Amino acid sequence: MDNSEAPPPSAMRDRRSDALGSLRVLPDEIISAILENLTTRDVARLACVSSVMYIFCNEEPLWMDLCLRICRGPLQYKGSWKKTTLHLENVPDKYIENSGRPMSFDGFNSLFLYRRLYRCYTTLDGFNFDGGNVERKMDISLGEFRHQYDGKKPVLLLGLTDSWPARSSWTIDQLTAKYGDKSFRISQRSTRKISMEFKDYVSYMNLQHDEDPLYIFDDKFGETVPSLLKDYSVPQLFNEDYFEVLDREQRPPFRWFIVGPERSGASWHIDPALTSAWNTLLCGQKRWALYPPGRVPLGVTVHVNEEDGDVNIDTPSSLQWWLDFYPLLADEDKPIECTQLPGETIFVPSGWWHCVLNLETTIAVTQNFVNSVNFEYVCLDLTPGYHHKGVCRAGFLAIDKTSLDGAQTSCVSDEAEQSYPDLTRKEKRLKIKEHKEESECDKTTNGDSGSHDLWRQEFSYDIEFLVSFLDKDRDHYNSPWSLGNCIGQREMREWLYKLWIGKPGARDLIWKGACLALNAEKWFHCLVAVCNFLNLTSPTADERLPVGTGSNPVYLLPDCVVKIFVEGGLETSMYGLGTELQFYSLLHKVSSPLERFVPEVLASGIVYFEKGSHKILPWNGKGVPKIDNMSTLMSAVREEDEFPFGVWSKNMFELSRANKLSNESANAITGSTKIWPFIVTKRCKGKIFAELRDTLSWEEALNLASFLGEQLQNLHLLPCPPINKCTLPETHHSTEGALANWDGVDTSVKLDYSAETEILTKTLSVKKKNVKASLTTWGDPIPSSLIEKVDDYLPQDFSNFFLTCQDETGWDGVCKPFSWIHADIMDDNVHMESTTAGLDGNSADSSQENSSSVNGCKDGGFRTCWHPGHILDFSNLKCGERILDIIPIYLDIFRGDSSLLKVLLDHYKLPLQMKRSSVTIEEKFGRLSYRAMCYCILNEENILGAIFSMWKELRAAKSWEEVELAVWGVLNDNEAVS
Repeated sequence: MDNSEAPPPSAMRDRRSDALGSLRVLPDEIISAILENLTTRDVARLACVSSVMYIFCNEEPLWMDLCLRICRGPLQYKGSWKKTTLHLENVPDKYIENSGRPMSFDGFNSLFLYRRLYRCYTTLDGFNFDGGNVERKMDISLGEFRHQYDGKKPVLLLGLTDSWPARSSWTIDQLTAKYGDKSFRISQRSTRKISMEFKDYVSYMNLQHDEDPLYIFDDKFGETVPSLLKDYSVPQLFNEDYFEVLDREQRPPFRWFIVGPERSGASWHIDPALTSAWNTLLCGQKRWALYPPGRVPLGVTVHVNEEDGDVNIDTPSSLQWWLDFYPLLADEDKPIECTQLPGETIFVPSGWWHCVLNLETTIAVTQNFVNSVNFEYVCLDLTPGYHHKGVCRAGFLAIDKTSLDGAQTSCVSDEAEQSYPDLTRKEKRLKIKEHKEESECDKTTNGDSGSHDLWRQEFSYDIEFLVSFLDKDRDHYNSPWSLGNCIGQREMREWLYKLWIGKPGARDLIWKGACLALNAEKWFHCLVAVCNFLNLTSPTADERLPVGTGSNPVYLLPDCVVKIFVEGGLETSMYGLGTELQFYSLLHKVSSPLERFVPEVLASGIVYFEKGSHKILPWNGKGVPKIDNMSTLMSAVREEDEFPFGVWSKNMFELSRANKLSNESANAITGSTKIWPFIVTKRCKGKIFAELRDTLSWEEALNLASFLGEQLQNLHLLPCPPINKCTLPETHHSTEGALANWDGVDTSVKLDYSAETEILTKTLSVKKKNVKASLTTWGDPIPSSLIEKVDDYLPQDFSNFFLTCQDETGWDGVCKPFSWIHADIMDDNVHMESTTAGLDGNSADSSQENSSSVNGCKDGGFRTCWHPGHILDFSNLKCGERILDIIPIYLDIFRGDSSLLKVLLDHYKLPLQMKRSSVTIEEKFGRLSYRAMCYCILNEENILGAIFSMWKELRAAKSWEEVELAVWGVLNDNEAVS
């Protein structure tokens, strides 16, 4: 309905009731939020329903959200977000251009929509004053910076960039001329990593009228355009960075190239892991607002997960906060603020809240860093738990009234049934103020003054004070790792150990951080108890830090290695050690060639804490240890078995736990105990492969591949122990009864299932039940389009995995392709030994070997050669399909190099599956690539993240079959059959 002939004002009617029907009771912001979750086709249809719905459905901010949600590949802005979205949906140009001029209607008013429209077109000329209170310092020394500002307060630094080429070359015109065709990542409200070519982004900046414009915020610019790194240098004040010891692919994002137009910016946040940051502006003006640690800005909601401590925040856009919230603040509640000018560098200390608004088109570069001042804070933030993470960000607002006498907690809302972003996790939401778009908010002067008073109390951003809020009962190796942590547990442990080796002068500080992040002191006391009991040399101060990247504390002593089992809790640990000891017993009994490539076991047992001291109980895996407080946990164990915690008991335990967790949506964690199994093995001389990966020659890599093929053959030829009926609950002694008691298994086909097949089939079925949720939680780089298709790709009945073979007699039925599976042959579990050889190939003596350099010639032409010597860590042993051992080797050790995989298979010489059966089944079950892909999808670890990181082109894959054949097709080409 065109408004060209509008009736006189007296005749105007309110359209809302008739145009929206039952939806009229919803606030406008709720209607807009609902529309954002619809498809573009549905939004286009709704625009035809009524005049008011037409207004809602043609809002540019709505089409911006729709566009960013469906965008794949580099984005090109077409002058409006609706046109851009329709182009992405492949709507013909003639329909886009001939859609007619926009219609307007009288009789409908929306303060929400008006304010959003105002933000889209407002200018910021009035914001560029600098009445701020951030100090400006010129030519500051490192000593002065550390004494007055580092870890204490922000400061604007002048003169640090005078020699940078970027001071003159980083302009929009020059960058467009040099890098116009280079794609940069965009930071905006999308879970997808969206990019734009620089020339297209500049065109967008000139055309857009967005309330929160797209913002180049690229942490990969150094890889995309390496020459940009030559245009600036890290100021001397910030040269110390403890994250530098990590490899580039392991290091969390730390530097960003930033370009944004007027009205763009970064909303309120605290930098990841409580790192500090410096930000240098090269072009334009930025307005900064900052609050000290623990003081949550007005309008911001902090979400703290009570199980893993993950912290997320809801915050208005930078522009919205300045327009709608800043005017509500009393003078004493206003933030520290300043206007940053070209050439100035602002320092933001650890834990400080900050918000940035670009007053005009800006270009900047920023880096986050960890130094000796904030190192303990970073370790604290990475520590599992709940309270301390919330306290670091929200101060006393994160603490219940029972936890802090005298603290005002009227603004703390504990909504245990809600969650952000995962509805299955308990969460505490810490609200400063519920901002309202309607007119009543204009009447509020500072309705949350009570909550703002909290920060004025004795909250101290001091490490000793913050540590007091740690959950002392948590085993940090056991607790869930926060999804928001900037690095994973594996990288965290490797980081601390690399610092320990690389910075011996800082070991006291590193030890303090390790005690926070790893509970290192607790495990060190256990180590001392083991050494004293076994009359081993007491560990020195330099040997007190656990080594490696695994999930259990491991200690390297001069002649032995001590491993303490803690991962997953007591039951998981007992099954881990029990299975490992069962395997070593079998290995010795059958005199397998593999035995010489597995470290010798010197001792094993259980260390437990009782009556104020640690005690030791030797245990060889046979029988059930008699320790108080242990019997109830072990009630399901059958003492009739020689190895009651052996491999099939372990498989059954993991199946039972997985089924329970699947039904209860709980975490796979057993509560903290004071009982820990341990094992002592002989120490191997040499280095693990992870330390040598980048130094090995191609010949040495080929040698490693052939070694792994031969040892996998030896491993898989070992007799897999038969399952003992007493291992299974009585209801599982018959196949039909077992299947009837478990959900998710197709019982329509009656076959002579073995108990082993039953356990493995059920385990896969249970894992499938939660696979979509797991993949969604992991998220990027796993394509969301594939996550939606995962249930259709995986088998409906996993028994088909074991129906694709026949035995030597030709009998069609369920086969038993089960072998001992290491399941964790990765770069830290392959040990390499060295020999020194001359350039003529002859070996050198040991003195020459010790003086030579790794893979380099020195003094007479000798070089160190590395060859594989041992396979380590058999605690993840299981019985299963042989292909399970190929997956970690191919992805982690070979990094997807198919030529190395072919060498391994040539030396392996065993079939990865038996001959195909004449039983009629789908063809895909006979493809090794399909089976491997299914196991990758169902793995508890984020294997898919590694796959889509190595094969980046597969992020645009249309189907799982495409991914399967690209990654695992080599198995089909080299399939070994009996």
